[in-house]
Amino acid sequence: MHKTIWFKSQLLIILLTLITFSAAAQKTTFTRQDTLRGSVTPEREWWDLTYYHLSVKVNPEDSSFTGSNLVQYRVLQAKQLMQIDLQPPMKISKITQNGEELEVENDGNVWYISLKKNQNVGDINELFIEYSGKPKVSRRPPWDGGVSWRKDENGNPFVVTTVQGDGGSLWWPCKDHPYDEPDSMLISITFPDDLMDVSNGRLRSLEDNGDGTKTANWFVDNPINNYGVNINIGNYVHWHEIYKGEKGKLDCDFWVLDYNLEKAKKHFKQAKMMLEAFEHWFGPYPFYEDGYKLVEVPYPGMEHQSSVTYGNGFRNGYGGRDISYSGWGEKFDFIIIHESGHEWFANNITNFDEADMWIHESFTNYSENLFVEYFWGKEAGGEYIRGSRLGINNDRPIVGIHGVNYPGSGDMYPKGANMLHTLRQMVDDDEKWRSILRGMNRDFYHQTVKTTQIEAYLIEQTGLPLEGFFKQYLYDTRIPIFEYAIVDGVLRYRWGNVVPEFKMRTKVHINNEVHWLEPSRRWKELELDRKINNVEVDKDFYIASFEVAKLKK
Repeated sequence: MHKTIWFKSQLLIILLTLITFSAAAQKTTFTRQDTLRGSVTPEREWWDLTYYHLSVKVNPEDSSFTGSNLVQYRVLQAKQLMQIDLQPPMKISKITQNGEELEVENDGNVWYISLKKNQNVGDINELFIEYSGKPKVSRRPPWDGGVSWRKDENGNPFVVTTVQGDGGSLWWPCKDHPYDEPDSMLISITFPDDLMDVSNGRLRSLEDNGDGTKTANWFVDNPINNYGVNINIGNYVHWHEIYKGEKGKLDCDFWVLDYNLEKAKKHFKQAKMMLEAFEHWFGPYPFYEDGYKLVEVPYPGMEHQSSVTYGNGFRNGYGGRDISYSGWGEKFDFIIIHESGHEWFANNITNFDEADMWIHESFTNYSENLFVEYFWGKEAGGEYIRGSRLGINNDRPIVGIHGVNYPGSGDMYPKGANMLHTLRQMVDDDEKWRSILRGMNRDFYHQTVKTTQIEAYLIEQTGLPLEGFFKQYLYDTRIPIFEYAIVDGVLRYRWGNVVPEFKMRTKVHINNEVHWLEPSRRWKELELDRKINNVEVDKDFYIASFEVAKLKK
């Protein structure tokens, strides 16, 4: 008994330390630039993006970009001051509207444009922005945003962009906040004529400029987030396949460096496996109009919309490692599956604010488990996701701080996925759960959404009181503890380490039989027709359990 009390006191000390660390981690200092980047400012809210035509000449010789962006927008409120974002050292040289040059004021990453033409509600207007510079170089893509100026094994230029978290305004002028997306976009990239550019959407035309350069014109027929827009220039070769999916024929295009063609053709067969599994779980691929592409790059990979990038060395796992420690991660290429999963969660359903980034990463991390389950069975999927718990730190909340471009903890990957896996156990109906995941991609199709919207949707669709559940897993760092004691063969149980509103229907194995319990923060009792000897919380619930005491009167 004394050992039990000692252990509980030590556990309490550890938990208090974690809480203190979490609180300290949230005390982050934000600048005015953080607010200008991360909030829907008055200079942003009055206009709605409808279309971009981004045109960029990429110069590998001096690592520079020269270009323009035609911004088309709908007027929502009659205002005259507009915010456009472009980060140093890139510079805007000229902005015109209806042929008139406009006055521009620069404030760090923000460019304020004073419009001369009256902005009448309902009007569709255009701006033409000219810019240039040497964009920030990414030293460790994709974790460090910017442009990578690399060489392939044969010494050919290999130029790519990666800007998740840092924003598209690292290399092109745009409305750099996730809440608003253009309805469509034309991307025109000019590059050395012995290479090829691969960007988002479909290739409309490839023009020979007669000066040692070519221009590839890629058209995106769907809304697209800023960080998803990409440039990939290299000595590419290409092949095309058709996937017969839920909405008909889906064009699948694969672009790799010439010397990797044969092994890529074998390894990239996993892309069709991914499409089969994810259309089953999440519904139709969200961008049939733009097709699906898998593009080789000199970094691990990223979820660029309809232009998923890949650099995992044509091997399974993540860099050859099983990050779930379960063995199942060796069965598939992590980058193909995870980054493609973002087509549903990130590119179809997009976060409204950077603080809501968990919507992208938690659901996509969870998709890995569903992929394993689809091909190797439910227990295999469970083993995979339970193994991923080794990557959880419980350092700070999964939801970040709104309005300042600040995402939550990296726990949004494994912890967020295990939260969803736990919720599936509470639903206890696999077909209903699948219909909820498919329903999300249908009901939020091509939308930007807030955490509160996703919470409300899951509460409505599951019929469960999940308000406290989400407060616990998204906004707190503590793991719920199922505390119990067996007193003279009777089970006493309660929740510890939880927010006041926490409720969770929980599967518990008692005497090797399944019982569904609904603990609260007060002790409850369960008495069976025979004495209770052993208690074990179901392993698919991401909670801890702690036996307070085992006593006989």
